[in-house]
Amino acid sequence: MTYEAITVTPVAPNIGAEIGNIDLTKPLSNVEVDELKRAFHEHLVIFFRDQEISFDDQVRVASHFGPLGKHVGKSTISKTTDNPYIRKFHYDENPIRISGDNYPSDQSCAEVPPLGSMLYNHTVPPNGGGDTLFTSQYAAYDALSDRMKAYLEGLTATHDGARVFGPGTPKAVHPVVVRHPETGRKALYVNTDFTSHINELPRLESEGLLQFLYRHCGSDDFGCRFRWQAHSIAFWDNRCAQHK
Repeated sequence: MTYEAITVTPVAPNIGAEIGNIDLTKPLSNVEVDELKRAFHEHLVIFFRDQEISFDDQVRVASHFGPLGKHVGKSTISKTTDNPYIRKFHYDENPIRISGDNYPSDQSCAEVPPLGSMLYNHTVPPNGGGDTLFTSQYAAYDALSDRMKAYLEGLTATHDGARVFGPGTPKAVHPVVVRHPETGRKALYVNTDFTSHINELPRLESEGLLQFLYRHCGSDDFGCRFRWQAHSIAFWDNRCAQHK
C-alpha cells in the first residue's frame, strides 16, 4: 500500500508502524487524514516521534477518527485535566504502581468501548524503560485451529469494570470473536483486566478457556514493542489490539 503525504514504516509483521513526514501540531490536510486512517487500519497501532503536542492538538488529531468519549472509570494512577477528554499520568522515582501489568483492551466493560486510545509521553526517565507491548488480535484469531474457531463462534463474555475501577462502573457483554466494523476481519475480544467469564459455559470451563485465550492473545508471535522517547505518541485500535 503506497502513501503520498506521509511515510509508514512497519515495525513488526503483524502489528505496528511508525509514521513520519507529518506535524501533528498543525491542522492536517484531507490527504494526511485519509492516509493516517489507512495506516491505522492496516497496522492496528501507529507511532509518532518528536511531536510536542498540546492537549488541543491531541484532541484535534483524535477527532478525525470519531467522536471523543470520557473515561468510564476512576483511576488511582491518573487524574483528570481541564479537558474532559484528556487524562494525565505522572510518576515520581518511587511509584506505588506502574500501569500495564496485563494485556487489556481499554474500557471493554463499556457498552460501546472506545474505538482507540492515544497515549502521548511528554517526559521519560533518563535511563529509559517503560516500553509498551502491543499484540494483534487478528493474528491471534487467525492462528487458532479451525475447530477452536468453530467452538468460539457465538460465545459471549461479560466484561466487568468493577474488576479494575471498583463499584459503580459499567458491565457489558460482548462476543468472544468480533468482526471489525471497518476492515471486516475477525479478532478475539477477551482480556485479563475486564473479562470475568464466558456466559454460555459453566464457570470451571469458562475459566480454563479464558486462561488459554489470555496466554494465546498475549503471545510475542503476534506483537511488537514500542520504546518510548520524549514527545512520542502511540495510537492504537482497541477493537483489534491489546497493549501492556
